[in-house]
Amino acid sequence: MSTTPDVSSPRPFEPLALGVCSWSLQVKSVPELKGFLDRLGVDVVQIACGDPHHASWDEGDDLPSAARAAGFRMTGAMLGFPGEDYTTPQTIQKTGGFGDPATRPERLERLQWALDRTVALGLSDLMLHAGFLPEVDDPGRSDLLDVLGRAGDLAAAKGVTLAFETGQETAALLRRTLDDLKSPNLKVNFDPANMLLYDMGDPIEAVKILGPDIRSVHLKDARRPKVKGAWGEEVPLGEGEVDIRAFVKALKGAGYQGPLVVEREVGDQEGRLRDVAHGLAFLRECLAD
Repeated sequence: MSTTPDVSSPRPFEPLALGVCSWSLQVKSVPELKGFLDRLGVDVVQIACGDPHHASWDEGDDLPSAARAAGFRMTGAMLGFPGEDYTTPQTIQKTGGFGDPATRPERLERLQWALDRTVALGLSDLMLHAGFLPEVDDPGRSDLLDVLGRAGDLAAAKGVTLAFETGQETAALLRRTLDDLKSPNLKVNFDPANMLLYDMGDPIEAVKILGPDIRSVHLKDARRPKVKGAWGEEVPLGEGEVDIRAFVKALKGAGYQGPLVVEREVGDQEGRLRDVAHGLAFLRECLAD
């Protein structure tokens, strides 16, 4: 049986289907993930693609077949690069995505691996952090855009849409970057909380700027940093400064109909499970408005 997804077929999700990011639940195996999804009452998941150096699965190379047989619906795969350091905004600026020229060749190789894993999972979407995007007048911008263009070409050759996470730049800069790249399979994975954690603008306004290219959504909430150059604070959905109700309305207004996938990156496993359950309940209220 071919593992190549039929990207021409409709995505098998009802509009604004609710789900969760697998890494938020700190799971190590497909049965563990399935058990938590059952507890949460959802069957939609964005799945870590399982780089053995970053977010491994007990199933190893058998992850795709195990995940496809598990009965849950996957929105796409997520790639994190080995060596990314989120200790401070400054460390991730140096180590994130394709930002460091020294790591670009090996990360393009890792991207190729992740694209193959995405196809093996039967998926056509892969999400990642591109790295901090240089401003238009930055002398390093051209080289990074060349690398992102190559990444887009690699993805296109596999029939995969590559979605860059928001937050490490303003929406206007990301919009300009996508327009400069002119790659039809380079899109946006919108995370409103990241824009607050990095203090990079208003996520509601950003939806209006990026709307046509929003391919997928991570739902988490946050408060802006109190000290310039420091991290903001991630908090449970509805307790931060995103204004989740307004954000969901803005997505609807922009014509977004894809899944809403809850992400939680703070706390132990049980605490995350509790906060994700709270987030899903809160989103159901928002969608009912």
